[in-house]
Amino acid sequence: MKFIQFTLPHGLLAAGVLTLAAVGCATSAPPPTDQMTVAKAAVEAANAGGAQGYAATELRMANEKLAGAQRAMADKDYMSALRLAQQAQADAQLAVSKTQSAKAHQAADEAQLAAREQMGARTLPLGPGGTQ
Repeated sequence: MKFIQFTLPHGLLAAGVLTLAAVGCATSAPPPTDQMTVAKAAVEAANAGGAQGYAATELRMANEKLAGAQRAMADKDYMSALRLAQQAQADAQLAVSKTQSAKAHQAADEAQLAAREQMGARTLPLGPGGTQ
C-alpha cells in the first residue's frame, strides 16, 4: 500500500492560521452592557428592599458576582462578565423574593396574633356581676 503525502507551502499554512485567528477574534462576545445594567439594578433593588435582613447570603452572592462581572468587563473578558452578571441578577432576584416572602409571613403572623388577641378579648369569661 502506498501513501500519498501532500505538503503545503509555508505561506499558505501561515495564511490559514491567521485566517482562523481572525475568525476567532471576530466571534468574541460584545460587551454585555445591557446585562450589566440589569444586574446592577437588580442588586440595588435587593439592597433597597431590605434583603440584608432576610436573605443576606443571596444578597452577598449577588454583590460578589456583580463585582466579578465588573472586573471581567474591565479585563475585556465579556463572556465571563455576561455569565457573572446573569448570575448576579438571578441571586438578587432570589434575595428579593425571599425578602418579600419573609415579610409576607411576618405580616400574616402579626395579623393572626392580632385576631387571636381580639377574639380572646371578646371571649374572656365575665366576672361576678357581669364585669371582667
